[in-house]
Amino acid sequence: MDYQFLVGGVGGIEAEAGMLGQPISMLIPEVIGFEVKNKMPEGTTATDLVLTVVKILRDKGVVGKFVEFYGDGLKNLTLADRATIANMAPEYGATCGFFPIDDETLKYLRFSGRNEHIVSTVEKYAKEQGLWASENIEFTDRVSLDMSSIVPTISGPKRPQDKVLLSQASSEFKKVYENTTERKEKYISKVNNTNFEIKDGSILIAAITSCTNTSNPNVLIGAGLLAKKAVELGLKTKPWVKTSFAPGSQVVTDYLEKAGLNKYLDELGFNLVGYGCTTCIGNSGPLPDNIVEAIEKKNIYAVSVLSGNRNFEGRISPHIKANYLASPPLVVAYALAGHMELDLYKDSLGKDKNGKDIFLKDIWPSNKEIEDILQQALNAEMFVKRYSNVSDGPIQWQKIKTEKSSIYKWDQGSTYVKKPPFFNNLPDEPEGFKQIKDARPLLILGDMVTTDHISPAGSIQKESPTGEYFMEHQILPKDFNSYGSRRGNHEVMMRGTFANIRIKNEIAPGTEGGFTKLFPEEKIMPVYDAVVEYKKRGTDLVVIGGKEYGTGSSRDWAAKGTKLLGIKAIIAESFERIHRSNLVGMGILPLQFVDGMNRINLKLEGSELISLLNIEKGMEPSEKVELEIKYKSGDIKKIKTLCRIDTKNELEYYKNGGILQYVLRNLI
Repeated sequence: MDYQFLVGGVGGIEAEAGMLGQPISMLIPEVIGFEVKNKMPEGTTATDLVLTVVKILRDKGVVGKFVEFYGDGLKNLTLADRATIANMAPEYGATCGFFPIDDETLKYLRFSGRNEHIVSTVEKYAKEQGLWASENIEFTDRVSLDMSSIVPTISGPKRPQDKVLLSQASSEFKKVYENTTERKEKYISKVNNTNFEIKDGSILIAAITSCTNTSNPNVLIGAGLLAKKAVELGLKTKPWVKTSFAPGSQVVTDYLEKAGLNKYLDELGFNLVGYGCTTCIGNSGPLPDNIVEAIEKKNIYAVSVLSGNRNFEGRISPHIKANYLASPPLVVAYALAGHMELDLYKDSLGKDKNGKDIFLKDIWPSNKEIEDILQQALNAEMFVKRYSNVSDGPIQWQKIKTEKSSIYKWDQGSTYVKKPPFFNNLPDEPEGFKQIKDARPLLILGDMVTTDHISPAGSIQKESPTGEYFMEHQILPKDFNSYGSRRGNHEVMMRGTFANIRIKNEIAPGTEGGFTKLFPEEKIMPVYDAVVEYKKRGTDLVVIGGKEYGTGSSRDWAAKGTKLLGIKAIIAESFERIHRSNLVGMGILPLQFVDGMNRINLKLEGSELISLLNIEKGMEPSEKVELEIKYKSGDIKKIKTLCRIDTKNELEYYKNGGILQYVLRNLI
């Protein structure tokens, strides 16, 4: 198949290099064919479908592979449905998930305001190049899904692939709660200055967020219709639930207003808070002080429900322990329910004015109702009006005063944007292969460590190295903002690296959050403080990981922060594709355990000294690298690891200390 039209996912570091004219190299991937059959049944959504797809493909194992969707069922998927599935490729681990060009593609191009010349050019080119939909495709392997088997689904409490059938959500939550907390009964906490209380399992955040899941008109019209029916029957959002609505496109608010549905969402508290990443990236904003006090008083096991893509630990809010992904209509339904143990299939959401119980089935919109609203409320002119001229940006952007200059003028006093040190004291020639000898493990981590664990996106805690940095700069806690907002400041981001509030470092058992043990003193301290001390001693550092290290979003700061902490190598059982590439792009060596070796059977505890033998003499892509482990007992063990520098180009980046340094030297 000809992939010249294909756009795969790249990390931020690769994108930066690409903007400077550097090609991206990769091994030719396997292509998995994902056949879709039939159509989704009444009452299900694209979110239910995509969460099922994520589960199937994670179980299959598609890291570093392409996934192409094909089959007779394509005709029953709108382009918005397809985009929902393609957008979650990072969640199912693929390099990319994509659909062939077909009549639905052309229909969308016309509908979104493209002129007929563009439409006809796309059609002709796709057919001439063999890119048009076809059943005669050769794949490395295949999986299949009968879409008629899809049922309402959510995912959680901490990974997108943790699929939960809605019919089992209540009972599954009880199991998660009991296994996590080891409590025999629910803790209850009174909320000051209110007439209500919260308890373990209370839903404190319900957010319709801006990911592609929320740019699908079907699910948003569905949410609006559900809200309308709920309001008309007298239902209200539970008072302890913080609700918000942040679509990814202004067209969304246009068609909701035209359909008259926005006022019902507003009435249930789903007011427009902006366009773009909010709760899904950790920008949920603070919970009310009295809610936080109630949580902390009894250590309440609180819940969020959001329509985003990612629900990793510590991402949504520091006060929320369990996070569930759901379709926008289900987000609204859970805001009405207020608690995860309410069974949406069996339990009443409230009573109407006649005292009759109201169930989810009473307010769930039919497919025909949604389609009828879409026909009257959404048209091509909306896209043309909103996006025919976006060059000037909103009025707020236009009011920003700037000075024209050939290079960026750094504000030395800014705590948001600082000049990064990546190019400080850059030698004229590449550094080549540097010896790594007697390195200390800074962290030993388990499986499925995400880039959220490595580089948090959520709120910044006062009692943390970052909090101390802010206090030194006279920044009050109310103005700390989030790591996502502060990512232009390397001082913040390197202090936040490995500082996720839920990360568990096996070197420091019994702790949770960004802590490690300094050796040989065996003193527990924050990761950043240990790095400062090891740097004074001239000690090299490595990180040990389990399977699928660096999964999740490809956040470039997960690699940049690792670099700034002085970590020379990551040794893991396997890597997520983009994070592996980003590590190489920052001059960090990814090594993969082989022959069944791992942190457990090697009995690594953090006191070891680790050396990479003879790498200063050079190495080749995918070469075996010998690793020497000196144990506290005096025993020495040597094992082979696989160098996960995969291509010749990547080898050059590593020798230069990173892809950006390589590009700069070439420019000079």
